[in-house]
Formats: sequence, C-alpha cells, structure tokens
Amino acid sequence: MTLSHERGLESPFPLRHYLTLITVVIIAGMNQGLLLPLLTLLLDKTGVSIGVNGLNAAALYIGTFATMFWIEKPVRRFGYKPVLVVGILLVLVVLILFPAFPNFWVWLVLRFMVGVGDSGLHYATQLWIVSRSPADRRGRYISFYGMAYGAGFSLGPLGINLLPYGMWAPFLATMLCAAVSLLFVSRLPNAHPEMGKREQGAQARVTYPVVFRLAWYALLTSFLYGYMESSMNSNFPAYGLRTGISDTWISLLLPVIGIGSLILQLPLGIWSDRWGRKPILMTAGLIGGAAFAAVPFVAQGNLLLMLILFGLAGGLVGSFFTLGLAYAADVVPRSMLPRTNVIASVLFSIGSIAGPNIGGFSMQYFSVHSMFYWLGGAYVLFALLGLRFRPKVP
Repeated sequence: MTLSHERGLESPFPLRHYLTLITVVIIAGMNQGLLLPLLTLLLDKTGVSIGVNGLNAAALYIGTFATMFWIEKPVRRFGYKPVLVVGILLVLVVLILFPAFPNFWVWLVLRFMVGVGDSGLHYATQLWIVSRSPADRRGRYISFYGMAYGAGFSLGPLGINLLPYGMWAPFLATMLCAAVSLLFVSRLPNAHPEMGKREQGAQARVTYPVVFRLAWYALLTSFLYGYMESSMNSNFPAYGLRTGISDTWISLLLPVIGIGSLILQLPLGIWSDRWGRKPILMTAGLIGGAAFAAVPFVAQGNLLLMLILFGLAGGLVGSFFTLGLAYAADVVPRSMLPRTNVIASVLFSIGSIAGPNIGGFSMQYFSVHSMFYWLGGAYVLFALLGLRFRPKVP
C-alpha cells in the first residue's frame, strides 16, 4: 500500500515507510520530553540557580538553530536516511555521556549536541513527509507528524519516575528508545529530495530571500509556534505566581495547551485539505489569538474558564508549525522545499529564543498580563496579514 501520487512525484511513498517515520518522531519526542525536565531537575539538586539552569537548557535550542545553516547540503547530497541515522547516533552517544560526566559545562556542550542531532532528525523527517505526501492529503499527514511528536513529548517526563533506581536509569531507558528508532530507520530505503533536471540548474539561483518572498505567510507560523511554546513554558509559571494561581493549577493549566493541540491537530489538517490551508490558519490565528488575549480578564476570577481558554488556544495554534509546513509545500516548487524547511526551522528557533525574553521583560517593566497581550496580538495580526498574502501556486 502506498500514498497517492502527486503530479510530478517520481516514486511512491509506501505507507509502512510513513508509519516508520511517525514512530521515529514519537521516540524523538519522548527523548526530548524527558531530557528537558530531567536535566533541569538534576542540575537544580546540585545547587545551580534557576537563571543559570535556564541558560544551560538554551544550549539545546542554540544547537538546533546552528544546524539549520548547513543541514540542507548533506540531505541533498546523501539523502534522508543517512542524515536520520547520523542524528540518532549522535543523540545515542550523547545520552551515554550525560550520566558519565555530571558536570554543568559538560552538559552545556552535550545539550548543544542533542540539539544538533534532533535538528537533523526532524529536518529530514519533516522534509521527507511533506515532499512525498499527496497534495490533497498533505495536511493530515503532516498533522500526524505533529501529533506523534506531541504525544511522545508528553510521555517523556514519565521517565523521571525511574530516578529512584539511580541516575543512570532514565538515561538507559531513553537510550533504549533511541536504539529502537535507529533499528527502524535502518530498514528504510534511502531517498533524496525531489529535483528535476530543469530545476537543478535553477536551484543555484534560488536564494533564501526568494523562497521567503514566495511563502512568507506560511513560514511565519513557525516563528509564532516557537514563540508561543517557549513563552508559555518559560513565562507562565512566573505569571501564575504573580497572579495568585496555585502550583497545582499551574501544573494543570500548562498541559492543557498540549492536550488541545493533540485533539485538534488532525481535524485542522483534514479541514485544511478540504477548505484550504490559508483560511484554516487565518481562522485558527484569529480565534486562538482572541483566546490568549482574554486570559488576563479571567486569570483571578475563574480558573476553569482559563483552562477552557488554554485548551481552545492551544488546540487552534498548536498545529501552526505543521500546517505551516504543509502550506509552504503548496506554494513553492518541490525543488525549494529543502530551503523552505531550513527557513521554517530557523524561524522556529528565533521564536523559541524571543518568546521568553519578550514575555519576561514586558512582564517585569510593563504589565504582568503583557505576555498574553503579546501572544493574542501576534496571532490576530497574523490572521489579518493573510488578507494581503497572494501565493503564486507552482
């Protein structure tokens, strides 16, 4: 059984290969979901301050950001599979080193290397799925990718419960998962990004600014998703403490965003296939932005309503990254997809770095509620910008 052919697609994309990639993404999400809180917890127990701990965690995003400036060439030259294998092997080796060298500076470097490995893995899987999925089902296939990563990321922190068996235990568990994903990938045939003969000559003239001009609206979703995810995870606990929300409610409210994303990810992907990617993104941005902007008005009066707003906002904008990739694949030639994915990943990293800083400083110097005004305003502005975007469909 294979995925349907899209015009110009030279080879089929067997369903079993797609399911293999989805499984690898689930495992990658589990590993990252475990490492982030696990390393923070272990460093905190050694007396490392919260601020310095956060700087250590930022090394992963820096690794992801740095990788995007060179990852396109090895994917084009060697294909998807070798990049996947190298990415998984790199993460596997680094996982062994974490418990062997429990040192702040060593972990800083190791986290950077995890970011490099994960970045290569996700770049290859995203590009492989987007470029080989049929246009009329691209939204749902990339939505499954987002759901797979989200589910894995949510399951990952459960590995912290292995700490009573020793510091090595959670690392061994995640190493086993990485080894399983490597076994799955080893069974895949290799493939390269699509590029016809005429496109090969034109490729040298295609610059990143050209790609961005063609798909700027679709690519903005990556920045917004990174901004939202990092801002909520970093700033909301501080917001909750300053507005009188208990630790219990803080721990309940944050996961609701991810749960909402898991619930609506596939329906939004299917609807985008049926009614168009831009109308769905505009609608999701408008309603999701309004939900974020409404949070300050219920923060201290009705926590249940706040929970509903979080679920609604997270459900609507939680698929922005994957739907944005699908939309970009609709509006650029297939030969440009590798560079399109590079830009998307760079914008995601920039958003991930900008979110906590903009939210944190605005909460400190303006209003404690300003993080939600920024979030709401950004998504509503995105929806309005959709009225000006006129894609030149290839």
